[in-house]
Amino acid sequence: MDRRSLPLFSSADSDAASPETRDYTLSPRERRVLGVLIEKAKTVPDSYPMTINGIVTGCNQKSNRNPQMTLTEDQAEEAVDSLRARGLVVEIQGNGRVVKYKHQAYDWFGASKVELAVLAELLLRGEQTLGDLRARTSRMEPIADLGEMQRIVGELVGRGLMQALTPAGRGQVVSHAMYLPEEQAELGAQVEFAPSGASSESPIASRPASAAVNVSASVSSDELESLRRTVEALADRLQVVEDKLESLLG
Repeated sequence: MDRRSLPLFSSADSDAASPETRDYTLSPRERRVLGVLIEKAKTVPDSYPMTINGIVTGCNQKSNRNPQMTLTEDQAEEAVDSLRARGLVVEIQGNGRVVKYKHQAYDWFGASKVELAVLAELLLRGEQTLGDLRARTSRMEPIADLGEMQRIVGELVGRGLMQALTPAGRGQVVSHAMYLPEEQAELGAQVEFAPSGASSESPIASRPASAAVNVSASVSSDELESLRRTVEALADRLQVVEDKLESLLG
């Protein structure tokens, strides 16, 4: 793709709607690219703004992503260009170096630091329980407790950026509100036909098979959940180390 033929977009040139009246719908690739830009800006600021190669790597990494993707450079560029046209991403050029990109999500969503971290986790992983969302968001911005998480979610739901997929309570499942219409319909069907006896701690989306095995009587579900979150936290930290190493070598 010839990048020279593309105009430079800024938030002033494009989607001029205010956060209160804006259409938040994004394609799966746009959501993944935006989530990566927000995540890396918070976790590895030394490698931000990002090149297209860095964005592709972030989109396709194995940890902290659901579903897994294998975007090509052209596909990532197409998503970036679409986000630029809407004022969500801007291109940075300087000193003859490689072109890089940064997000404008704070202004576009009208979000605080912690709110944007919550949205980034949902953009990268999709629907999940409040407990999981709080634990995962904390790698970017601290959230004191579940009560604080519920307050943040309530604010974002009220502004049309998030949605509750199951009733309030232990194991409530939430997601962002940026799905395409056909995705939203499919998600609604999954919620409607989810078995009523399913564990409230499990998101609608399927977890890895290892989380679905029968647990012996000697290990409680809470202990298994704690172990799962510990493994995820370690994977998150390892990914940050890998990102920093890549930034130093690059």
